[in-house]
Amino acid sequence: MSKKNNGASNALVQGSILAVASIISRIIGLIYRIPMQRILGDIGIGYYSTAFEIYNVMLIISSYSLPLAVSKMVSAQMAKKRRTATYQILKCALLFATISGTTVALILFFGGNFFATTLLNTPYSIFALRVLAPGLLVVAVLGVIRGFFQGLGTMMPSAVSQIIEQIVNAIVSVWAAYVLYRTGTRIGAVLGDKEHYAAAYGAAGGTLGTVLGSVAALLFVVFIFAIYMKVFKRQMKRERNVRVSSFGYTMKILVITVIPVLLSTTIYNISGIIDQGIFKQVALLQGYTQNDIDVWWGVYTGKYKLLIIASAMAASFVPVLTGAYHRDDMEAVRGQINLSTRFIMVVAFPCAVGLAVFGLPIFNILFSSTRATNAEASLMMYVGAVAVVFYSLSTLSNGLLQGIDRLKVPVINAAISIVAHVIVLILLMLIFRLNIHAVVLANTFFALLMCFMNSMALKKYSGFKQEIKKTFIIPAISSLIMGVISYILYFILYKACHIEIIAFILAAIIAVISYAVALLLLKGLTEDELRHFPKGTLIIKVAKKCHLL
Repeated sequence: MSKKNNGASNALVQGSILAVASIISRIIGLIYRIPMQRILGDIGIGYYSTAFEIYNVMLIISSYSLPLAVSKMVSAQMAKKRRTATYQILKCALLFATISGTTVALILFFGGNFFATTLLNTPYSIFALRVLAPGLLVVAVLGVIRGFFQGLGTMMPSAVSQIIEQIVNAIVSVWAAYVLYRTGTRIGAVLGDKEHYAAAYGAAGGTLGTVLGSVAALLFVVFIFAIYMKVFKRQMKRERNVRVSSFGYTMKILVITVIPVLLSTTIYNISGIIDQGIFKQVALLQGYTQNDIDVWWGVYTGKYKLLIIASAMAASFVPVLTGAYHRDDMEAVRGQINLSTRFIMVVAFPCAVGLAVFGLPIFNILFSSTRATNAEASLMMYVGAVAVVFYSLSTLSNGLLQGIDRLKVPVINAAISIVAHVIVLILLMLIFRLNIHAVVLANTFFALLMCFMNSMALKKYSGFKQEIKKTFIIPAISSLIMGVISYILYFILYKACHIEIIAFILAAIIAVISYAVALLLLKGLTEDELRHFPKGTLIIKVAKKCHLL
């Protein structure tokens, strides 16, 4: 196998590790959200989600871009086997993370009232915000170490720490939400507002798990890091005649690399804050009650957005892409873009169709205690499930553009998309009065526009021409076939046994099988392409035995 093919296969394997870890983490998140939803209710989940919207923006400002920036810089140096320069980058990044994380944590803690009350008109989320504030510093340092390992070409520390983080998060969040909800109930009884204080304190308890989960993940990666650094420093000592840039110059390059990534991710992810501000203000002007608005937003963030999964694959392809780009191997660059896009679409299309088809049963299974709003959530999913495809592709293309040193392009594209997104949202709310569904449609439009502009930019700067039939059309058709077959089976099984979870599980198994069969029969993947996939040889053997190849 050629070096280029080795790189492609390794990127897929490492990407699959991250993707599997992301799926496992999401499953854990879904499981613990069931008791959380029962404890907090839709209003409490609304406070919880509001706090996270603000926290996520502050996280983006302080450290969200660090893993990708560090990964990109480390991979560029390691492609030239310059370990001493790599170590210099690591030291600069840790200092940057400590300063930025501490600063933003203090801003969030002491300025939380402004964000919660003045900006988002949700004053009861202040308690959750202040609990989340220290997590900003922890996540900043954690992000640097994850980015360092990703730049070395291994996603395992990031993947394992992600799962550890979510397990601790789940346990602590449910326990603390239960305890503090009861505390808030007692305080609210004294203050004459039992419902809202109980929900607010419970939401604060839920966020405690996030902070302690991040601490657990940091302790794990620091342990792995300490072991690896013994080997790394021995390798550094063997380097001869190595010229390393000054600490100040390296910090300057880090900042120059971080800022465009920071701006693009900030604009790309700030839509949640903008949506909440516009939606709540316009809905109030249209005569809806504050309680109705809080419930709608809680359903949107706590149910719909919880299941909209964007791909985690970009982080694995950026180091490989950066290395190929810095070697001036444009054929390998185009190959990586094609491979990553194909892989993402093979996963994203069935996810989107599955969520659209099984939205209501999934919500009924996960959130049986709040079934009254599950129909609303399933309608949101039916309207906006396609966002899974657009967000997966736009997230990936952002990373790919950054991997070929076009750092400003995602910033410009995100800025244009967010302006168009706001216009569409306001028009949908004012003219068509779609209330919360306007938010769903506007977000889908935002991701679609990002996909289109990023695709044009990749073609311009790398010469990559996107293949359409096998990348988009065949996975889409295969997914639709899967959706029809699995839903018919679900309908029959549910009518027969009247047990939703059994009907759904059996239908989901058939969905996976029918999608794989349809994809192979329609020649969506060739035998050579399957070899690059994790366990590709095994997949090929099974497919041949079933006469699918």
